[in-house]
Amino acid sequence: MREFVITVNSTVDLPKEWLEERHVPVLPLKYTIDGENYTDMSGLTAKEFFQKLREGHMSVTSQINPEEAREMLEPFVKEGKDVLHLGFSSELSGTCNSMRIAAEELAEDYPEAKIIVIDTLCACLGEGLLLYYALKLKEEGKTIDEIAKWAEENRLHVCHNVTVAAVLGTLVQVKPIIHMDNNGKLQVIAKERGRKKSLNKIVDMAVEQSKGWENEIIMITHGDCLKDAEYVAGRVREKMGIENILINNIGTVIGSHTGPGVVAVFCMGNER
Repeated sequence: MREFVITVNSTVDLPKEWLEERHVPVLPLKYTIDGENYTDMSGLTAKEFFQKLREGHMSVTSQINPEEAREMLEPFVKEGKDVLHLGFSSELSGTCNSMRIAAEELAEDYPEAKIIVIDTLCACLGEGLLLYYALKLKEEGKTIDEIAKWAEENRLHVCHNVTVAAVLGTLVQVKPIIHMDNNGKLQVIAKERGRKKSLNKIVDMAVEQSKGWENEIIMITHGDCLKDAEYVAGRVREKMGIENILINNIGTVIGSHTGPGVVAVFCMGNER
């Protein structure tokens, strides 16, 4: 069996050290603020980035192009390795399509290589959760095809429950509740009056979705509002009985679209 690597884009939003420890290659997306170009995961810190957004600066993101995708994937193929890429939802970016184009080109030049690109239909730590379990399967000795099949079959079981600090209409206290639908698109599905209620709501959604599933880990992301994320983690421990919780700042690329104050809970569940 040929060696293989599992690769991701920076939109996976896991801590850089976490990814490095597990030897996961990452292809970062980029963003621009005030004419300055930055790279996700190595540009501005979360504090610096969200402070700029709070001051009214706009961040514009750019997708990966096929040339950048090929540049990232080709060295592994040259080493004689196969590649499984877990891609950012195609409904949110053209990045996954660029990865596919690169994979097709490389397959022509390296016919012995296997390059599989999965459209995860996930974003942020939803991608991270899928990666977590994919790495576990790899450790267990599963083949690249077995892991790819598992990812295809389980991607719609990765539940994204999100609340943002944005204001809807003139009701300052109304907080939108957002989820990722089965097409990999973010949809507003409810509104809650007040921050605490919205934070409780995303935990309650995760509790309901995860019935019958054994979640080894729950992942929580936040847009520079750690106290809110920790509050949510406490509710998860209390209501789901899960101690293994990963909390991380949302990345600068996805954070460009959510703004500061976003909090999201990710779990494996029955349906989104």
